[in-house]
Amino acid sequence: QVQLVESGGGSVQAGGSLRLSCSASGLPISRSYTGWFRQAPGKEREGVAAIDTDGNTRYADSVKGRFTIVQDNAKNTLLLQMNNLEPEDTAMYYCAAGWLALSLARSSYYYWGQGTQVTVSS
Repeated sequence: QVQLVESGGGSVQAGGSLRLSCSASGLPISRSYTGWFRQAPGKEREGVAAIDTDGNTRYADSVKGRFTIVQDNAKNTLLLQMNNLEPEDTAMYYCAAGWLALSLARSSYYYWGQGTQVTVSS
């Protein structure tokens, strides 16, 4: 079965950094379209970063220049390096995988992880 498990979330001060990991089993991420999404209380789930099978990436404007999405193919793990974090980044973060395209849209993905909480204090 396919399983995505996020880790690396936590509480940090504004300006700090975190690295989120998504361990995948049952599918090779190197041959999948993958991405990171987040959802804050009272808001819809939004795409923040995506990467395709060729290594092309796409970022939401709100995180561009601060977040980096990376595939660690040797460990079949998807990473999200988050630098210069802001309180507005506080949310539950989810990794996702699918087969459609490089996209920040929820409808482009089929498999989802359980989420990991990121809290940024001012």
